[in-house]
Amino acid sequence: MAKVELKQPVVNEISEKIKDAQAVVLVDHRGLTVAQDTELRKKLREEGVTYKVYKNTMMNFAFQGTDFEQLKDLLNGPSAMAVSESDPAAPARVLYEFAKKAKALEIKGGVIEGRFYDAAAMSEIAAIPSKEVLLSRLLGSMQSPIANFARVINQIAEKGGEAAPAEEAAPAPAEEAAPAETAEAPAAEAPAAEAAEAPAAE
Repeated sequence: MAKVELKQPVVNEISEKIKDAQAVVLVDHRGLTVAQDTELRKKLREEGVTYKVYKNTMMNFAFQGTDFEQLKDLLNGPSAMAVSESDPAAPARVLYEFAKKAKALEIKGGVIEGRFYDAAAMSEIAAIPSKEVLLSRLLGSMQSPIANFARVINQIAEKGGEAAPAEEAAPAPAEEAAPAETAEAPAAEAPAAEAAEAPAAE
């Protein structure tokens, strides 16, 4: 079987992984212990990130014609690929945090949402909170004004006196209407008086 035929399934596998990827980050994993490698894979998996070691030539073939072709200059030495389809910052965030205690892990760089970032810029990407954290912060900021508004309403309700003038003013129109009814009363009695005088005239 030709070498190209042997390589093609691997290239296809990589192509499938990066097809809908929001981020691809390359690392040099040399020096990691088996326990560290296992822990890293677990942490990445928890964040929805796939992680696998591939030959540079295989990745180079798969990256051609895609945004990830920008990584070709990093394809030297042992390389592992971390891929995320949902959270663009997840690979950088997990890898950067893990590298703080596992000094052997070297972040080479990555392409995030179509843009290339070198190893130095990865730390900035790693500082971006996860979507869950951002949503939690957003929800908290939305609830804060509502809580303040409810607190103000409760304070007004407890005082009670501020709403009283409006309630006392309500009967005023009824009092004004009373004289109008009194004024109409004589007019209603007038025809009766005329009727009483009519027989006398006869």
